[in-house]
Amino acid sequence: MGRANRLAGSTSPYLLQHAGNPVDWHPWGPDALARARDEDKPILLSIGYSACHWCHVMAHESFEDEAIAAQMNADFVCVKVDREERPDLDDIYMAATMAMNHGHGGWPMTVFLTPDQQPFFAGTYFPPEDRHGRPGFPAILRRIAELWRDNRPALERVGGELSAHLRQATDPSPGDVDLEAVFARLRDQLARSFDPAWGGFGAAPKFPPSTLLRLLLLIHQRGGDPRALAMVERTLDGMARGGMYDQVGGGFCRYSTDDEWLVPHFEKMLYDNALLARAYLEGYQVTGNPFYRQVTGDILDYILREMTDRDGGFFSATDADSEGVEGKFFVWTPAEFAEVLGPEAPLAAAWFDVTPTGNWEGTSIPRTPRPLADVAGEFGLDEATAARRLRKARATLYAARARRIPPGMDDKVLTSWNGLMIGALAEGARVLGERRWLEAATRAADFLLARLRDADGRLLRSYRQGTSHLNGYLEDYAFLGGGLLDLYEAGGGDRYLTETRNIAERMLADFAAADGGLFSTSAGHESLLVRHREGHDGAMPSANAAAAHLLARLAVHDGRRDWRETAEAALLAWGAPMAREPRAFAQSLLALDFLRSGPVELAFIGPAGHPALEALRLTAAGSFLPHRLIAHHDPASGASGHPLLAGKSLVAGCPALYVCRDFACRQPVTDPGDVPGVIGILNG
Repeated sequence: MGRANRLAGSTSPYLLQHAGNPVDWHPWGPDALARARDEDKPILLSIGYSACHWCHVMAHESFEDEAIAAQMNADFVCVKVDREERPDLDDIYMAATMAMNHGHGGWPMTVFLTPDQQPFFAGTYFPPEDRHGRPGFPAILRRIAELWRDNRPALERVGGELSAHLRQATDPSPGDVDLEAVFARLRDQLARSFDPAWGGFGAAPKFPPSTLLRLLLLIHQRGGDPRALAMVERTLDGMARGGMYDQVGGGFCRYSTDDEWLVPHFEKMLYDNALLARAYLEGYQVTGNPFYRQVTGDILDYILREMTDRDGGFFSATDADSEGVEGKFFVWTPAEFAEVLGPEAPLAAAWFDVTPTGNWEGTSIPRTPRPLADVAGEFGLDEATAARRLRKARATLYAARARRIPPGMDDKVLTSWNGLMIGALAEGARVLGERRWLEAATRAADFLLARLRDADGRLLRSYRQGTSHLNGYLEDYAFLGGGLLDLYEAGGGDRYLTETRNIAERMLADFAAADGGLFSTSAGHESLLVRHREGHDGAMPSANAAAAHLLARLAVHDGRRDWRETAEAALLAWGAPMAREPRAFAQSLLALDFLRSGPVELAFIGPAGHPALEALRLTAAGSFLPHRLIAHHDPASGASGHPLLAGKSLVAGCPALYVCRDFACRQPVTDPGDVPGVIGILNG
C-alpha cells in the first residue's frame, strides 16, 4: 500500500502535503511499530509542521526524490508526524535530538529509532548531498543502514542510554523559590542579553519573548523598576516596527532571522499572535501608549478576518511560502506601490521603507523604522493628515495583496492554541471595550466545548472539516481552561466558570503526578518511550505552569485551599531550576507570584449591559492588574454561590463595584471616576 493511501484520510494538512511523496510514509501508530518489529528495521521518524519553511525544503529535495525515497523505503519504516497534533512525540524526540546535538534542535526533525521507540541518532534538516563538510541525507541513510546491519548492539546501547537519560530528565527537581531574589536574578540575566538597539534578548534568530515581557511588566509594577519597563518598551516597539510584523495585514510571523526584527520566516502561528496580543495589551495598560493598543487590535482583527473557521474555531497557521517562494506574498517593490497607490505611493513607500534597492533580496519587506513626524515633515504634512492618508493607503495595499496567491493555510483547529486565543480576545474585549472580540471568544468557546470533547467529558486535541480526534494533552486542558476563565471574567456567562471547574477537575484526575507536577499526557494515553513532563517554557508557556495558574485562580474563585496547595506543589516541583535560570520559567513565576501576592478582587454588581455597570467595567479595565479576580452578578437573578459575591448588592439601586483583597472589601464604588483610586490602593 502506498504512502498516499495510508494518509489520504488524515486530518493534518501537514501529513496531506506528503501524500504524494514516493516515500512509503506511515502515520505514527501500532501498525508502523509492528511493521518495524516484523521486518526488523529501524524507524525513520520525521517530525515537522505545515508552516515550516525548511520542512518544505527537505521534502522537495529529499522526500520527493525517487532515488532517496527508494533508499528510505528499502532500509527503514518511515513515519511522518505533525508536531502540532502530536506534541507528546515532539517533546520526547526533540529532547533526544537536543541531547545528541549539543543543545541544538528544530524542524524538520529527523530521528532514527529502534522498533521499540528508542532513539539512537537524530538531526534536523539534512541536504540531499554532501555540502560544506556536512554529510548529505543519502550518506546518513547508508551509514545508519550499515550500522544497523553490522553493529546493531552499539546502536541499541546508545538508544538504551539515551532513553534512560530522557526518563531521568522528566523527574522533578523541587526547591523553594525566594521570589525577590529570583526577580533580581532575572533582571540581571535579561539585562546582560538585552539588545538596546532593537530590543529582545540575545542575537538572531530572535523569537518574540511574550511571556517574559509580561513578567517584566509585573516586576515593574511591583517595584517601579525603570529598567524592566525600558526593556519591554524597546522590545514591543522593535517587533511592531519591523518586518516580522505584517505591516499591511496585521499579525506577527514566528520569528526574525536578524537582530532588527526585519526578515522573518514568514509563517504565522495562532499561538504567537495570542501571546503577543496579551503582551501588547498589558504594555498599553502600563504605558498608555496608543501604538500598543493599535497593535493589539490589529492582531485580534487579523485573526477574526483571516484565521477563523466558519463554525467559530481558529485555524492554526499560515505557511511561509506562496507559489513555492518564501515570503513572495508579503514583499513589495516601488513599482508595485506606484501601480496600486498612484500619487500616494511616495508617502507610503517612505513610511513602509519600500525602496528601489530593497531591504531583502531586491524587494522590500514593509516596516516602519522612522517616526511618523519625520515622514510627515518630509512631505510637508502634519502628523494627523499623514496618518489618515497612510491608513487609507494601507487598506488599499491590503486589498491589492489579497489578489495575490496566498500562503497555504493549516486549517486544523487545536484546542490549546484556541484556548490561548479565546483568552486574548476576551481580555482584549474587557480592556478595550470591543464587543466583537467578546462575541468571537464566546463563539469559539462554544464550538470547542461542543466539538472537542468526547462523551465522557475528556478534551480532544484536533479538529478539521468535521472530524475531531486524538486525546487532549495537559496544554489543551490548561490553556482552554484559562481561556474560559478569562471569558467569564470579561463578562461571559456563569456557565464558563462552571465549564472551567469541570476542566480543572478532569485535568487533575488524568494528569497529576504523585511526586509533583503534572504529566503532559493523560493516564489513559498510549504507552510511549517516556511519559513526559517539564516545568520550563518552550515555544509556548509551560503547560505545567499554565495548569498551576489555572488552579490558583480557581482556588480563589471557589475558596479551594486544596487547589491552591496543588498549584504551588506543581510549580515548586521545578523550584531548583526555576531559581537558577528564571528566564526559562516566566509562566511559572507569574503563577507563583499570583499565589504569593494574591489577586485584586473585583466584584461587579448589576444587570449585564447596564450602561452604568459597563462604565465601571471599562474604567476598571484601564488599570494594569497582573493578578486579578473578577466576578459579576445580577441580584435580580437570585443569590450567588460565589464567595466574593456573597452579601453584595446594588447601592441605592445603582450598579456597583466592590474592590477587595483576601475578600476584605473597600466601600462599594458607583462613580467610575472613583475606580482608579480605589484599585490603586489595593494594587500597590
